[in-house]
Amino acid sequence: MFSLKSSISSPFTQSTTHGLFTNPITRPVYPLPRTVSFTVTASMIPKKSSANMIPRNPPARQQLYQPFRPPSSPIPTKFRSLDSAGKIEVLAGRMALWFEYAPLISSLYTDGFTPPSIEELTGISSIEQNRLIVGAQVRDSILQSIHEPELIAAFDTGGAELLYEIRLLSTTQRVAAATFIIDRNIDSKGAQDLARAIKDYPNRRGDVGWLDFDYNLPGDCLSFLYYRQSRENKNPSEQRTSMLLQALGVAESEKAKNKLNTELYGEKEEEKEKEKKKKEEEVKAIRIPVVRLKFGEVAGASSVVVLPVCKAEEGEKKILEAPMEIIAGGEFKVVEAEKGWKRWVVLPGWNPVAAIGKGGVAVSFRDDRKVLPWDGKEEPLLVVTDRLRNVVEADDGYYLVVAENGLKLEKGSELKAREVKESLGMVVLVVRPPREDDEDWQTSHQNWD
Repeated sequence: MFSLKSSISSPFTQSTTHGLFTNPITRPVYPLPRTVSFTVTASMIPKKSSANMIPRNPPARQQLYQPFRPPSSPIPTKFRSLDSAGKIEVLAGRMALWFEYAPLISSLYTDGFTPPSIEELTGISSIEQNRLIVGAQVRDSILQSIHEPELIAAFDTGGAELLYEIRLLSTTQRVAAATFIIDRNIDSKGAQDLARAIKDYPNRRGDVGWLDFDYNLPGDCLSFLYYRQSRENKNPSEQRTSMLLQALGVAESEKAKNKLNTELYGEKEEEKEKEKKKKEEEVKAIRIPVVRLKFGEVAGASSVVVLPVCKAEEGEKKILEAPMEIIAGGEFKVVEAEKGWKRWVVLPGWNPVAAIGKGGVAVSFRDDRKVLPWDGKEEPLLVVTDRLRNVVEADDGYYLVVAENGLKLEKGSELKAREVKESLGMVVLVVRPPREDDEDWQTSHQNWD
């Protein structure tokens, strides 16, 4: 028989007076010492178990340390065993394809050689050394993003100069530009103009003719560059006509070709009147809010909205299947949907979003150039859509519709012209992801026309 006296005196001790637990924070309780008695029998004493004992010969511990493994070398396997003299011999004799011996130049830099010394030993100038190194890096980035051996093989001979010119483009743009260069047999000067045109196109928004070219097509970007240069010459003049013909030769979209044909050969009176009305409509264009979400904005919002998310590439079916109604009830505002769903997003309670109520859905696009072609930043977007307002009524409103190449946004007036009466829903807001390097944190109302 053992006798234990409790000496616990803590503000966290709970009192069971009247069968109720008192809140330990608002009302601390200090119970009186009490005596507890109990009997210990032999059956209560635990027996030693071999399972709980340390074995005499414990198993060897697993080796957790993993040695450092440097990244794979860009140098081809057949050249990795060469010393500096062997590398110089390969470069001097051009004893491989250009992208195979290009990494040897960087390797010689590491060994202490300088561009002038390499030029003296191999005959490769400093400028050409840089072109080879950068061209090989661009080739590797394209090779990692696509699986088209024919496109890559087209640059095996003399491709360093062409790939070097598109070095400033993103990987997606490099692939498109490389494809266009091969299809149109563009030289290095044309590749340089192409890269410059693609980088410069978004900054030319508002210029004459800007809306008639498609930013997603490399040929249209280059065509717009030549079109702008044609406007620097007198009308009419041989220089202007020559630049317009050059622009027409690289244009890809029908809209761009029609624009250039009009500049070259004029337009009929009916087309002039139609173009005039179109411009009048553009003046009255609706301004759709495009919002850049801030870091921590959801956490600091006084109210939020929960919406189901559908991927644009999943198509119409998923959008129709998404929950129509999400209800927040009870004192804790527990959110409950009418059906289970895989993806959700929480947005601040902005007025356009909060006004949707039932039927809201956020459609995610992986590339914003499909939604905002004039202001593409190659980043994902969320297009908040009201599915209950699927009837095409507002001429100046934008609606989510199904097109041949997937989902897209179209203006109500254009849908009415094609006698389209229903859509997947009306667009109320476009949301960009948060980004530290974006200076425009405020809500911007972009003119979609």
